[in-house]
Amino acid sequence: MGELDGRVALVTGGARGQGAAEAAIFSREGAEVVIADVLDEQGERTAGSLGCRYHHLDVTSETEWEAVVADVVDRTGRLDILMNNAGIFRPARLVNTSTELWNQTVAINQTGVFFGMRTAVKAMIEAGNGGSIINTSSVAGLEGTFGSTAYGATKWAVTGMTKVVAKEAGKHGIRVNSIHPGVIVTDMITDMLAGGQDEKMVARQPIGRLGTAEDIAEMALFLASDRSSYCTGQAFTVDGGIHG
Repeated sequence: MGELDGRVALVTGGARGQGAAEAAIFSREGAEVVIADVLDEQGERTAGSLGCRYHHLDVTSETEWEAVVADVVDRTGRLDILMNNAGIFRPARLVNTSTELWNQTVAINQTGVFFGMRTAVKAMIEAGNGGSIINTSSVAGLEGTFGSTAYGATKWAVTGMTKVVAKEAGKHGIRVNSIHPGVIVTDMITDMLAGGQDEKMVARQPIGRLGTAEDIAEMALFLASDRSSYCTGQAFTVDGGIHG
């Protein structure tokens, strides 16, 4: 028996990295998983390896969100878990943040999460089974981080939206929480770790290592499962203790 038997999960940004790890652990624990991404070739490959379905989804598109969730509900009759994982990180100081970079970051990291929550909450209320929405924020959504004005703004927004929607959706049995990763070794930060920066980062970690996608997936599983049935509107930090 898996912890998520009989449940249906949608994971955005699921083609690789944290999203792929989350899809894998949800599938392992018995959920019917749908992976969504704009990286179609990689997404299809990941879904195939896990025995999952794949959907193309540009999270900045309201109509694509509605189409994907409608397809999931039409096929399964429900949506129990939304893992809002899709996001980008384009570091830049304020004076170097172009309007284009700002708008792109907000569209994906903030508006994409808004569209996802709004679409999923409607589907969950209609199905009447409750549900769990898990939003990927960041430690940059809990404190100021140097050189990331646009990224930090969106991750603070995700933190705030999570808390508001948790209050609104709780009466429907829908829980909404956010995960706040620290330095996680994925493709998103590969460039940051060049030139020995990984050794400097490891040296700062109380636990003595950088995080993995699986570390985040384990937290996502907890929040998706009944083990967290009394947790909603909360920010769960997974960062090796550096921001403790």
